[in-house]
Amino acid sequence: MEFFKKIKQITHLMKQVDFKELGEISEKIDLPKIMKSVGELDDNQLKGLMKMLTEKAKKGQHKLPPIDGDFYDYDLKLNQEQRTIQMKVRSFMETEVEPIANHYWNKAEFPMDIIPKMAKLNICGVAYEGYGCPNLPFIMEGIIAEELARVDVSISTFFGVHSGLAMGAIYLCGSEEQKQEWLPKMQKMEAIGAFGLTEPNVGSGVAGGMETTCKKVGDEWVLNGQKKWIGNATFADVIIIWARDIDDNQAKGFLLRKGNPGYKTEKIENKMALRTVQNALITITDCKIPESDRLQKANSFKDTAKVLRMTRAGVAWQALGCARGAYESSLKYTKKREQFGKPIAKFQLIQNHLVEMLANLTAMKAMVYRLSELQDQGLLTDEHASLAKVFCSMRTRDVVSRAREVMGGNGILLEYDVARFVADAEAIYSYEGTKEINTLIVGRAITGYSAFV
Repeated sequence: MEFFKKIKQITHLMKQVDFKELGEISEKIDLPKIMKSVGELDDNQLKGLMKMLTEKAKKGQHKLPPIDGDFYDYDLKLNQEQRTIQMKVRSFMETEVEPIANHYWNKAEFPMDIIPKMAKLNICGVAYEGYGCPNLPFIMEGIIAEELARVDVSISTFFGVHSGLAMGAIYLCGSEEQKQEWLPKMQKMEAIGAFGLTEPNVGSGVAGGMETTCKKVGDEWVLNGQKKWIGNATFADVIIIWARDIDDNQAKGFLLRKGNPGYKTEKIENKMALRTVQNALITITDCKIPESDRLQKANSFKDTAKVLRMTRAGVAWQALGCARGAYESSLKYTKKREQFGKPIAKFQLIQNHLVEMLANLTAMKAMVYRLSELQDQGLLTDEHASLAKVFCSMRTRDVVSRAREVMGGNGILLEYDVARFVADAEAIYSYEGTKEINTLIVGRAITGYSAFV
């Protein structure tokens, strides 16, 4: 009986053995001799050996933690409805956009067939009330921006221009008739919007130096000028055009319909960032727009600023999404990429970069979350939005740079995604207010002195 008991123990022990590895070992050691030695072990010695091998197996097979940039679990603050929307958007981006993102980015083309699929998510104008919009807290606008940018900043930008800037301009500055005409079909993405503010010669100084002009002649307005960097403009159904009124020198907003005579769009080529976004140069020549298509509540640049204030918070969230996508992609890479016989995630210098990235992400998440809370409470100011835009766009630059660094040479290859995040971060850094302009807005708020020239 003692013999059979020992055989049973040895058989159980052998189940822990990797026979492929055993074959390799047999070339280096005398296995028959070792097996003979094992057979001579008493019960306590066998139990000790089995315990040692079992513990070793567990250590070698330990489950790696999930890849998640929300280290402080801010998403747990969302209610069930909000969490469901977040997961729905995440699933859409991972299944519909991620497989094609690099292809369209590289070709500088837009995947038009995703628009009806995106429409089914019912997320356009998510924080607006009425007109078929969900009327959810502004925090959801931020969460959606983060989820979109986490996979593809270009698609996030397309969506932000349409849902934030274009729909937002109509929602805040349009008449009830204009809202009823445009917002329901824009919410369903049956009509796509663009937002024309920036000009070839005027970017940051557009508030006081807008060159596109408008003049009322009878029941029409005649517009002349150019707009540059206008996302979605090559295929948009309506473009919000901002122009300076020659008579009172104030900014006015207009609904420029697709096919309206007097304007043309030229796609901007050879970009190094947001290549999927179809940016255009718009040339407007004696373009006539009826009074009924003038935004009735847009009578000065202060009205334009209301739209920018609302959407600037979304850009800060977008910066977070870009950084998170780069971090999670690089973290995944470090767990698989091996050098010197082990995953590079085990190296101290790599872990330092990963922790620096995560610290930036966590600080950004805290800032934008509070920013959206202020927005939901009606307390958001220009300086609040500007500080988040400044900080998040700077930290995103640092995160994507570190993500590229831990990936070595592969970091510059599009197939690993991080190269795209690195390039797109440069666009986030500049648009919706440069670092310098937003800094001066915050500086004016905290000192009481304006440093603007």
